[in-house]
Amino acid sequence: MTVPSALSDRVLDEWIAFAVELADTAHAMLAPAGRVRPDAETKPDRSFVTRFDLEIEARLRVLIADRYPSHGILGEEGGPTAIDAELVWVLDPIDGTAPFIAGSPVYGTLIALTHNGAPIIGVIDQAATPDRWIGARGRTTRHTDGPCRARACDALSRAILTSSNPDFFSDRERPALDALRTATAWRIYGTACMAYGLLASGRTDLAIDTGFQVYDFAPFVPIVEGAGGAITDWEGRPLTLTSGPRVLAAGDAARHAEARALIEAALST
Repeated sequence: MTVPSALSDRVLDEWIAFAVELADTAHAMLAPAGRVRPDAETKPDRSFVTRFDLEIEARLRVLIADRYPSHGILGEEGGPTAIDAELVWVLDPIDGTAPFIAGSPVYGTLIALTHNGAPIIGVIDQAATPDRWIGARGRTTRHTDGPCRARACDALSRAILTSSNPDFFSDRERPALDALRTATAWRIYGTACMAYGLLASGRTDLAIDTGFQVYDFAPFVPIVEGAGGAITDWEGRPLTLTSGPRVLAAGDAARHAEARALIEAALST
């Protein structure tokens, strides 16, 4: 995909730089928090929230409102603000709050910018490791200090599959996961947002998830696509502000199509 003509390289560079500033701010707040045992509350959807989720998102919202007052914001903790705007920032202050609480170093901050509902910039910042992925529409994805590329995979039988948590799949959805479990070589669970960065870096081949809100997946779109991969919902539709909850990504477009066919067949029985 190309950047809309209205979004010049200079403007896109400015927004990418600002997204990096936001990631730096979140990292400075979240990295030290990983060394303590945080108190947590349970939200109505049974997910966890800590004071760090709330404080990080609140700080990022202030920075966005100060720099770009006409832009909308959609955050996991603070909800929507002007999300009918042409440009909307999407924030997940801690993706993987349960791993964060448990001390598993796969959690991170997710930041995206959407243009007319489509993600055009994405950042995955891993607070417990040096890893950061930055993607932008029309640009090659960068992992920490250099470009990264998803890998080719000649058969699903050789593929490494990731999924955040099999418990997120309903009884109706579980056949889709089971079909990919059977078809692939190996499965890795519980890697949260890191799974999609690893796919973009050519370390894994396929990712399937459900139960996602837009703040859980928006940054993955420019990151995976900028690394040469494919990412859609389970029906093959582009991911936008109104998408969810199902996500399928692959480093190899042919494997993505094959996985979609397996999912369709599994859910039609």
